[in-house]
Amino acid sequence: MGKYIAVAGNMGVGKTSLVDFLHRRFNLQPFFEPNEENPFLGSFYQDMPRWAFHSQIYFLTAKYRVHLKLEQVGETVVQDRTLYEDAEVFEKNLYKMGYLDEREHKVYRALYESIAPRIRPPDLMLYLKCPVRGIRQRIKKRGRPEELVVPADYLRRLNDLYEAWFEHYDLSPVVVIDTSKLDYLSDLVDRLDLFSTIERVL
Repeated sequence: MGKYIAVAGNMGVGKTSLVDFLHRRFNLQPFFEPNEENPFLGSFYQDMPRWAFHSQIYFLTAKYRVHLKLEQVGETVVQDRTLYEDAEVFEKNLYKMGYLDEREHKVYRALYESIAPRIRPPDLMLYLKCPVRGIRQRIKKRGRPEELVVPADYLRRLNDLYEAWFEHYDLSPVVVIDTSKLDYLSDLVDRLDLFSTIERVL
């Protein structure tokens, strides 16, 4: 396997667009988050307490399969959201909100802590961040019905957990990108700055 670049961040911050952009610019092998394959996701957004555990277990196992696949690729890869985020941000948020009970939380953590040491950490983590107002505007613009019902408080909690996680994250170098200010898709200066950072790793 070549270099492994991961793109982290809350829903709606621009991860998928950046992964696709890096794929085309540097000819990196992209690995996207398996949202559309999750059979519980639509139900989860409609009734979070009922479907939280099902959805999180699906994402954890699906992400592990993605990691196994990307580790077999002989070229540099870029991944849209890591397995770590599912556990350190999304599952923790659901547990704190009471949507996962103590038994479900312990089962999930035991599975995660068995898997996490077995996967290769990224060579570079790109952390995308954006205020909730900007996130909600982007979610509305892309128009996924299941995301339109997500409350602002839920997104705000995720933002806070991302910040807390990255205060202690030490598995790889991190580049923080404020996507509310940095327009790498259309602004040439911002784009060149991002390119130079990634090229140093590549």
